[in-house]
Amino acid sequence: MAVDRLESLLRGAFPDAEELRVEDRTGGGDHFQVTVAAPSLNGLSLLDQHRRVNDALADPLRDGTIHELRIKTRGTT
Repeated sequence: MAVDRLESLLRGAFPDAEELRVEDRTGGGDHFQVTVAAPSLNGLSLLDQHRRVNDALADPLRDGTIHELRIKTRGTT
């Protein structure tokens, strides 16, 4: 399932995540919303936080698994 693959990639990129969620927004398996809250995002601009998520999901973005991606990120203490 795509959600499991995306979650696994994100957990690899953000092993310190205090919150990590992947939601299939439409049930079709290609529109997702991800939420990542991690100390490793502290001090980064929102743009840089989102770049880190995009980098982690580069393969599924490239191969078409992800058609639409909504990202919510924040640092934690």
